This record gives sequence, C-alpha cells and structure tokens, in this order.
Amino acid sequence: MVDTPGKVTLWGIEVFAAIAEERSISAAARRLGASVSAASQQLSNLEAALGATLVERHVRPVALTPAGELFRARAQAILNEAAEARAELAMADLSRLSRVNLGMIEDFDADVTPRLLAEMGEELAHTRFLLETGASHRLFDLLEARTLDMIVAADIGVAPDWSEAHPLMEEPFVAAVPKGAVPEGADALAVLREMPLVQYTSRHRMGRQIAAHLARQNLRLDHRFELDSYHAIMSMVAAGAGWSILTPLGFMRAGRFRDRADVLPLPFAPLSRTIVLTARRNVLLDMPERVTARLKPLISELIVMPCRERMPWLGDSLRVL
Repeated sequence: MVDTPGKVTLWGIEVFAAIAEERSISAAARRLGASVSAASQQLSNLEAALGATLVERHVRPVALTPAGELFRARAQAILNEAAEARAELAMADLSRLSRVNLGMIEDFDADVTPRLLAEMGEELAHTRFLLETGASHRLFDLLEARTLDMIVAADIGVAPDWSEAHPLMEEPFVAAVPKGAVPEGADALAVLREMPLVQYTSRHRMGRQIAAHLARQNLRLDHRFELDSYHAIMSMVAAGAGWSILTPLGFMRAGRFRDRADVLPLPFAPLSRTIVLTARRNVLLDMPERVTARLKPLISELIVMPCRERMPWLGDSLRVL
C-alpha cells in the first residue's frame, strides 16, 4: 500500500475506523490483514492530512481524542458510502463483485454452506468468497466490525438500527435422551428429572436462552456438565451420561451418535429460535434478498425435510419462513 502523506485516503479512513473499534493498532492491523507499522503509518498520514490528532497512542487501550470522536461518525459515513458505491457497481454487473465476506453458523457447515457457495460461485465466477463459521454472537460482532458483509445466525432479539434482517427458518428446541431412556407412554419430565442435564454452555446466547426458559418453568435440574460442542453433548447423551436440550439442527449435525439417542418434544412449555440472514442496511443493495432466496430452498431440502422424516412429530414447528 503506497503511503500518501497530506491526502485523506479511503484506506487511511478504514484503518482509523478499525483502530477506533478495536482500541488497538495491532488488533486493527490483524483485522485488516496489514502490518502494525503500515496501520500506524496510515493513521499518521490521516492525522497529518486532517491537521488533528485522532488517537492517543500512549495509553492502553488506545483512546480517541475529542477530534477522533468527532471524526469517527464522519469516517463511518464515508465507509458506508464507499461500500454502497462498490455494491451498486457490482449489482449493475455481478462480474465486478470482487469479494464477499460471509459468516455462517456452524450448524449449516456440513450441508447448506457448501451448496450455497457452489451456487453463488457459478453465478459470480470472478468473485472471491471468504467464509467465517462460528457461534451467532461472534458472527454478529464481526458483522458490526465490518469484517463480514452478511451473516446467517440465530436471531439476537432486538436488531441494531444499522442492520437489515431476513428470516430464514424457525426451529424448536427438543430433548435428546439416551436410547430407550424414556419408555413410550412414560412421564417424560419425571424420568428426565432423575437424570443429569448435559447443558449447552451459557457462554453462548443459545445456552443462556435455554437456561432462562428453564428458570421461567421453575425447573431446577441437575446439570454437572456444560459443553459448547454438539458432538461432545451428543457423545455423552449416547453414552447414557445424561440428557440435553438442543435443536433438530444440532441433533442432526452430530450424525454418528444419532442411532444411540432418542429425540422427544420438550416435556414442558415449547421453546424455539429463528435463523436469520443479517447485513448492514443499505450497503449491499439487493444482495441479502438474493442470498435469502437461494438459502430457503436449500434449507427446505437439506434440513427441514430430513428432520421431519426422522422426527415427524415436529410438523410445522420446524419450517422455512
């Protein structure tokens, strides 16, 4: 990247915005794929061009000066305009779209994500696709930080005012129990009260959602195990170490343990989650709608139909929106 002292450059503004969000020059450099020295030089060039010090570098974490706080909103508006301009040019001729940064929940990585990328790759033959998979809360953080262009993740509730959301599917939470542990016709809740709950970690939003729902039902269950992996949870359930609350997606994802476990409706008030595609508002024009339109038939084919075939009692509680 050529340094241009005395000129305000888009790259310099992008570096400043990353530093303002990360509160660290080195973290901003990592996020942007630049060296620390290059990021620092771009910040110096921008400050020289504006005639103002934007960042207090001598404190940890670094802090914005009053001028930096004032310029931050302007910088964000400039970056939004630049992103929208790139999107407009790309949408006028999709062959111009050089890169798409996409975030997907891990639940989709075995089936839906490869098919989506393959279909998008055929349409956008000259586009480079960068994929990030992870927990929903982490993907939202990356979207807010502009590392990702759009994400597919669980709904977080109140959407930020800078975002647009496109619902994809709704799925209920279910009980995964060791094979034969709950005989047909038995009081499922009474049986499960006597077994340890293998709980999805409360460090993630889904775990907190489950814990809050149990509290609303006034259910105090023995939970000595708290894990963040569907495979680890289903491994313990299959081994008879306890039962768990997860979604049909989570159960199907842990394929090698499915034959050693049963799936039941929750033996108390139902709970569900919604999967949505989220992007920054008015930046990617109609691309979020295009990707949503591609995803829905894939979700129906690869998730909804196989889950209903194995768990017909799900009915419309598992559905494409």
